[in-house]
Amino acid sequence: MPPAGGAGSVTSSIRMRSTSDSTRDAPACYRLEGRVAFITGGGAGLGEGTARRLAEEGAKVVVVDIDAEAAEVVAASLPDAIAMAVDVTDPDAVEAAFAQTMDHYGSVDIIFNNAGIAGEQQPLHEYDLDNWRGVNSLNADGVFYVLKFGIQAMLESGGGSIINTASTAALTAQQNISAYSFSKAGVMGITRSAAIEYAKQGIRVNAIAPTAVLTPMVEAFIESSDDPEAFRAERENWNPIPGWPYAEDIAAVVAFLASDDAKWITGHTLPIDGGYVVR
Repeated sequence: MPPAGGAGSVTSSIRMRSTSDSTRDAPACYRLEGRVAFITGGGAGLGEGTARRLAEEGAKVVVVDIDAEAAEVVAASLPDAIAMAVDVTDPDAVEAAFAQTMDHYGSVDIIFNNAGIAGEQQPLHEYDLDNWRGVNSLNADGVFYVLKFGIQAMLESGGGSIINTASTAALTAQQNISAYSFSKAGVMGITRSAAIEYAKQGIRVNAIAPTAVLTPMVEAFIESSDDPEAFRAERENWNPIPGWPYAEDIAAVVAFLASDDAKWITGHTLPIDGGYVVR
């Protein structure tokens, strides 16, 4: 089942827990103070949760989303942030967004390359070609464009940390989401390639592979199944650790990978899955 990344275009009537609902105290340290974080899919789900967590740790945040209003709402709620309406499947738009970030803040130090979609659930032999192309246009091409132009900005900035969003669907076999699994496996591959290409220039590149996280994208995925209630109940016990992770749980890992606490970690994909892939 796919995680909760996304371009911010999926809506849901279900209220998702956010970092503001947590009983967790504010971070004890400001590991990211003064750094500039560029977050795609930042208007909802993992992107929104991560924008909030990185801001709590002192980062200036660029909230990028195809949904301009969603990006504006998140950015307006943060201490030092700007919003950009960007379709990351458009390379010219991605290039312009990084140029605007450099003009506004002067550097790009962190990239959370997170925008993505699950696509429709279909058996492989029945897979609609538009569905296949749509998923890969965003999850594969979009990730590449953000890496291409983001690395250019980071080289000008003197280095940084990139975190790509992969999925447990790239680490295990799952049914009826072949385009999604294919695209997320590609994210893992390009993460390794970029990590070794740019290590000497001070750029670290890692990926996260979340299990299903209860976000608007996953809620829509559940509702599109044949029996949403049964599907939801099954997923409650999908991982060895029962229940659902929330966006704030994923954001904490992204913040760690973005920080100097992870300065010797590059080229890896870190499952955030409650033990799912090792059972």
